[in-house]
Formats: sequence, C-alpha cells, structure tokens
Amino acid sequence: MKSTKKTTTTTKAARRSIALAALAAVSLATAGLLPATASAQAAFPTKPVRIITPFPVGGGPDGVARLVADKLSRAWGQPVVVENRPGGNGFIAIDAFKRGAKDGHDIIVLDNVHLAAYPALFKKLPYDSAKDFDTLLPLFKTYFFFTVATNSKYKTVGDLIADAKANPGKLDYGSWSIGNPVHLGSELFESATGTQMEHIVYKETTQLYTSVATGELAFALGSSATAGPLQRANKLRFLAVAAPQRNAGFPDVPTVAESGGPKGFEVIGWNAIAVPKGLPASVTEKIKRDIEKGLAEPDVLEKFKSFGYEPFPTTRPQFDQFVASETQRFGDVIKKANVSLD
Repeated sequence: MKSTKKTTTTTKAARRSIALAALAAVSLATAGLLPATASAQAAFPTKPVRIITPFPVGGGPDGVARLVADKLSRAWGQPVVVENRPGGNGFIAIDAFKRGAKDGHDIIVLDNVHLAAYPALFKKLPYDSAKDFDTLLPLFKTYFFFTVATNSKYKTVGDLIADAKANPGKLDYGSWSIGNPVHLGSELFESATGTQMEHIVYKETTQLYTSVATGELAFALGSSATAGPLQRANKLRFLAVAAPQRNAGFPDVPTVAESGGPKGFEVIGWNAIAVPKGLPASVTEKIKRDIEKGLAEPDVLEKFKSFGYEPFPTTRPQFDQFVASETQRFGDVIKKANVSLD
C-alpha cells in the first residue's frame, strides 16, 4: 500500500510540474521569448497580412497580387493588403520586406529579374536571395511576342534575321530598361542567331511600343499585356511567340521556330511569392497551399486570360531548379553582352 501511495503521490507531483511548465511556456511564448508552438503555427495568420510588391498600381502583376490578397483574406478571415513600393529596381520593396515581420505576416512578390538576372547585373546587391528569401511558388508565367509595325516588311522571324545579318548593327530594338526580360531576351536572340543589333532604352512601355508601331524600331519583344492594346488596335502585329507552343489566346501566331527562328527559343516572364527565410514548415506550406487554391479558382483563371498570363503549377524543388537554370541562362547572356548596372 505504501508503494502504491508513493507512486500515486509522485504521479500527481509530476502532473503538477508539467502543468506549471506548460503554463510558463505559454507565458513566455506570449511574451515573444520562445518560438511559436505548433498550435500557434496552425492558427496562422493571427493578424493582418501584407503583400509587398515592387510593381506600381495597375497592370498585370499588381492585378494578380490583388487577386491573391482577396482569396487569402477570404480563406484566412484576416485582412490581406497589397502594399505597392515601386521604383529603385525593386530595392525599395525588398528593403521594406527585409525590415518587416519575420513570422510570415509580411510576404513579397518578386519577378525573374530580381531572382535570376540581378545577381549577374550587379556586383553588390542590397539583398541575398539565398539568405533573405524562401521562394514558395510562382504566381504566373507569360511568354513574349516579337512585335513589329502592322505594315512592317518582316513577315517572319526568318525575314528579321536575314535583314539583321545583311545590315549588322543597323537594326534597332527596344525595351524599357537595362536588364529587364525584354532586353535580355533580345540579347539572347542576337546570340542565338549570330546577329548584331542596337538596343534603345525607353522610359515608358507606351513610348516603346508606339515607336515599334511607327516603324522607328525594327521590333520589340512584348507580352500580350504590354503590347496587346496596340495589337488589338491594329497598330502592331505579333510576328511570333517565343514559347514552346502557340499561345491559346493567339492561335494564329506561330512560334519562333515555326517562323524561321532558332528552335527552342523562349523568352518568359514570371512572378513569384517569397517569404522570410526560415519560417516554420507549417506556415510556409499553409501560405503556399492557400495561394495555390486561390490561383486555381475559375475567376482567377479567367482574369489570367485577359492579362495574357498562364498558370505555372510546380513543386518547390522543381521551381528552385527552374530558378537556378534561369539564373544560369541570364548570367551567360549578361556576361557575353558585357551588361552591368553597377
């Protein structure tokens, strides 16, 4: 009986100690002195969430960010707001993100330039992709078209290549800045075709595609979102799409290979969601899973069509591998063209 009583007494004492320890842990966690518990992680988010974007209000990337914010707000029962921080090569937005919450309540939209091109364009960046971000998933992808004036003499990409070879350095193409996908895609085109052309930088996309429409530029790469308005107004013509297959929205536009250009030539743009490095897996997976659900809804897919965007479903390992390959491809082009933003 003594042994039984002693055991019972010890068990009660142990239970009392466990309860006190649990109460202390809750108090410390509330004070921010201990990591969040699994139950707290499961409850994420516990306050409003901010989606920081380097893109200005209006346009496709901002529209997609707002679609995602609306879907997450409905799913989470918390306000999810888009904060536009344009300018400064995206560094303004990235700085705001780095100074923000590290618990997942601040996330950021980045594109292929920030993640894959800038490491080669800048000798020193104000961020380190490997240390500052965990890139969760792509939001969309878009392929670029070769745009020419409606009355252009170029009927195929083959015509454009032939003229560029016959007149080295005399054909002009344009983009809105150094190092963007349109510029680097055009540099890649020069490399793939053994041609030499002149890059003209414009301040605004409107000016860029107007110059194509008037014949001041031989061509410019453009997405259906940026060049589409002038194409629909019959001021521009889509010569070909730099994609592995024809675009569903433009079935009559051939691929570059079908139009006499190099096989396998692609110029792609994409945006992705990134979170602070080192978030608990339960939080990152919740964010990823709920964004994926939102992106798959019919109204979002319909909106994608109006932007000329395509869904980009992939696993995190596959996307990491894709980003690595894009970084290598951009790096090779930048090195060969001797392009730098320092």
